[in-house]
Amino acid sequence: MVIAAMGTDANLPLVAIAGNPNTGKTTVFNLLTGSSGKVGNYPGVTVERQMGRLRLDESHAARLMDVPGTYSLSSRSAEEQLAIHALAGIGQFELPELVILVVDSTQLTRNLYLVLQVIELGMPLVIALNMSDRVSATGTEIDAEALAAELGVPVVPLAATKHEGLEELRSVVAKTLQKPEVARTTWRWEIEGAELQEDVRAVAATLPPDWYGNSAKRQDALALWSLLSIDDEDELEHIPPVLRKVVGERHRLASKTAREIDREVIAGRYGWIDAHAPRFIKKLTDPAKSLTDRIDEVLLHPAGGFMVFLLAMGLIFQSLFTGADPAIGLIEDGIEHLGNLIEALLPAGIFNEFVVSGIINGVGSVLMFLPQILLLFFFIGLMEDTGYMARVAMLMDRVMKSIGLHGRAFVPMLSGYACAVPAILGTRTMERKRDRYLTMMVVPLMTCSARLPVYGLMIAALYPPDASAPFAQGLLMVAMYLFSTVIALIVAAVLGRTILKGPKVPLILEMPPYRMPHWPSVMRMMWQRGKLFITEAGTVILLCTIGMWFLLSFPRDAAASGPAEDVVPTTDAVQVGDAEQGAADPEIVAAGSSIRDSYAGQLGRWFEPAVEPLGFDWKIGVGVIGAFAAREVFVSTMAVVYDLSEDEDETSKTLRDRIRAQRRPDGSKVFTPLTCLSLMVFFALACQCMSTLAVVKRETNSWAWTGFLFAYQTALAWIASFIVFQGGRLIGFE
Repeated sequence: MVIAAMGTDANLPLVAIAGNPNTGKTTVFNLLTGSSGKVGNYPGVTVERQMGRLRLDESHAARLMDVPGTYSLSSRSAEEQLAIHALAGIGQFELPELVILVVDSTQLTRNLYLVLQVIELGMPLVIALNMSDRVSATGTEIDAEALAAELGVPVVPLAATKHEGLEELRSVVAKTLQKPEVARTTWRWEIEGAELQEDVRAVAATLPPDWYGNSAKRQDALALWSLLSIDDEDELEHIPPVLRKVVGERHRLASKTAREIDREVIAGRYGWIDAHAPRFIKKLTDPAKSLTDRIDEVLLHPAGGFMVFLLAMGLIFQSLFTGADPAIGLIEDGIEHLGNLIEALLPAGIFNEFVVSGIINGVGSVLMFLPQILLLFFFIGLMEDTGYMARVAMLMDRVMKSIGLHGRAFVPMLSGYACAVPAILGTRTMERKRDRYLTMMVVPLMTCSARLPVYGLMIAALYPPDASAPFAQGLLMVAMYLFSTVIALIVAAVLGRTILKGPKVPLILEMPPYRMPHWPSVMRMMWQRGKLFITEAGTVILLCTIGMWFLLSFPRDAAASGPAEDVVPTTDAVQVGDAEQGAADPEIVAAGSSIRDSYAGQLGRWFEPAVEPLGFDWKIGVGVIGAFAAREVFVSTMAVVYDLSEDEDETSKTLRDRIRAQRRPDGSKVFTPLTCLSLMVFFALACQCMSTLAVVKRETNSWAWTGFLFAYQTALAWIASFIVFQGGRLIGFE
């Protein structure tokens, strides 16, 4: 074919980029597409995919589709099934005109298993031999020309992090799209044994014709895929009943003669790899113990590894305060100046209050935590890119195995530190329904970034930046993250031994070598997550804040319902700051009564008996109720509550200052250390996120499991918060 000239994306040829995890596939995708990569969903499913425009030369381009990373095309779950459907063009998927397969040069023989599977499909294929600059450290040398000759497809050496080989890859892709026959080769291994050949023929005859078109080669490849993927416990979708029946019959027939079809196929592929590898992999020396091995002796040590991990987390979370506080202060000052400017420009009245208190101060109080969010994702990206995150997963697996949680559950649980929604979607890669459901039930307990503004507000209220305990902020943040992780593991142990029983399954996890981070990829992830946070602040949080402002501001005549002297003093009727405790300025009394008698105040006072044992007053109760839409709304709600009840002579301008200054009618602090800790514990455990509940409902297709998740987390949060507050009071803490 002739490659399409640049125009609308629909007219461009489709190229798929695939590879094992940790091969640098996403880095190559980002470099080839530049800033054109966009996130969307695969057709017919809610799983996200990356699509971008691949520039081939000055006048030609192609569409580039990022296929989920996979070690093999064999699959058991619907998520894993995406790879074979995307590469073979099955169902609603468009058949790619070319596949770029990114392989790790330092782990070539293992990566070649997936290469052989793609070759079997009869797809035009280009091999991107990534990390070629690191091969010598393994004591070997790879002959790219010999590899190309053995595979029968083009091979392009690449060092993506150094931007080496990218233009050569573009050129080869362009030439291959014009002449796909140069990249389409024959099978690399033979199906040996009459029994296996009969298995393949029997299954191939039942495949839907639209799966393979007129390609007998692809028909045989998909028959092998069916034999290795379909069984009684898989959750694959759109599998014809006759195909499932025949595959089951072939496996039962094989078992009668002590044959294992899976072993025969896998041995055939690896047999070809082992026989041909010496022709393109040359052993130079016996490598000494690598730097990665020496580092892993420390980082994977059962005791030392955990100590290093805790130290790293402590430094990271302390930096969220010391590093982000100047930027937070600038945002606070900007919000204050903007509010003062708008307040001066607009005429006094309800619209002025709505814009300043409801929008600017409400949403701004959440946006001020953006620096901490950006720093958090920066460090997460850094740990992933350097290879340290895989070590943390291995360390945690030693704990997870003891409680019956699948080792692969750690990946979505770790993703839960960012956001529970994609973490729950990530459970699709787990083969067993029991493992997926158990992981989904505990992922919302992980401390997601939405909790960070609440923690940041409470910790900043307890320990200002100039406090005498310089590391208290970071240590307390680490404690909250550890607390949520430990509780998640305990809950998993209980559920895994009761309503979600199941056998233990070992973790198989690749340990990538340590690498220098690819800074553009780290910054790109940080920017995407920050953009998502800002978008949410401009939509969900904005709408919730506006709604909460209306509930706190109406009915407007509540303060005028009687003489000022008849109004019962409330929390808001007491001046804060340096004013004398208990002073009853009628204007302040009226303001406090107005909020107390507002719709939100009435709801908060109705809700107060439920949260009072936890150390919360009705205002905090209003914030807790509002936070069920999104956790960050608690911060904006507190900003609106304290802004509407603020005295004109109030010297405490920022929300953090107001939190520290709040007093009860008896003059005692509202936000004592015990109350702040109780509040953080509540938010650590409560499932206050409608988006999380929605995605659990979609993934389980069950209101029962969704209701169970919400009920047990709410009960757990209340009980734990009650124990913290009441227990603390019993032993003399305030």
